[in-house]
Amino acid sequence: MRKQLFSASLALLVATAGISLTAMSQPAFASEIKYVVNNVAITTGDIQHRAAFLRLQKRKGDAADEMVEQTLRLAEARRLGIRISDQQVNEAYARFASNNKMQLAQLDGVMDKSGVTKQHFKDFIRAQMAWNQALSMRYRSEQGGGGMSEQDAVRKMLQKGGNKPSATEYLLQQIIFVVPAAERGALMTKRKREAEAMRARFNGCNTTREFAKGLIDVTVRDLGRVLAPQLPADWADQIKATKAGGATNVRETDRGIEFIGICSAREVSDDKTAQLMLQNEGLGGKKDDAADELSKKYVSELKAKAVIVQR
Repeated sequence: MRKQLFSASLALLVATAGISLTAMSQPAFASEIKYVVNNVAITTGDIQHRAAFLRLQKRKGDAADEMVEQTLRLAEARRLGIRISDQQVNEAYARFASNNKMQLAQLDGVMDKSGVTKQHFKDFIRAQMAWNQALSMRYRSEQGGGGMSEQDAVRKMLQKGGNKPSATEYLLQQIIFVVPAAERGALMTKRKREAEAMRARFNGCNTTREFAKGLIDVTVRDLGRVLAPQLPADWADQIKATKAGGATNVRETDRGIEFIGICSAREVSDDKTAQLMLQNEGLGGKKDDAADELSKKYVSELKAKAVIVQR
């Protein structure tokens, strides 16, 4: 799903970004409120930035409608408890520049000269990352309420001529260095140093609580066993790249500074794995149309319930 809703949009941007930027320098946008969506304002400046983004992609679309939908998507993600940190957005922005052999300053220049602006592009990235997670949660919810059973999934796999699929099962532990919202500016750097020091000493989940005893406001959570398809999107890549007994890099989140310890990892093949693999297949790879249809349906439902006022 991320491939469809996020990477494809960014790839299209890259393909067109260098075509006419040398002659493209946009004036500053005057800004006034144009829409209010569930008490959230969308300005004419927001719409003009999105129109510039569409031009940069050489993609047709209604800039105002896209901003209304983005606002609805972000509100729904917040309702579901999905939070995308500034660090996650900045890392994605930096990867985008690196993957396309650009320095950050060059990408900033592209965004500014085209009239998109760096901040608008980052807002777009945040919205896409949050919406991907919301769609995954919606899909799992629908499958859980009358979806394909484990036994049905196995039969379908075997009918297609394959064996039961295998997946990595992780035993995970989450370590959170709590930073209250009111103290983030003052404490974040200090807490990050403390988290980095603890991560460097991490050598398995058995000693984590012992290490945490002498530290203030550190929470250790046993997350239990999680199959690879169930990993949260914002941690999945790091967890998969970390060996058992190790820990992911530390990351800033809404709670403070966190990292994940990988207690163990093993390959499993059972009925539950087959069910999860089929569900995952339904939202990615060759089944991108399914994700697109689910997204359209979800947004339509949000629009039907929303209060949208045009000024």
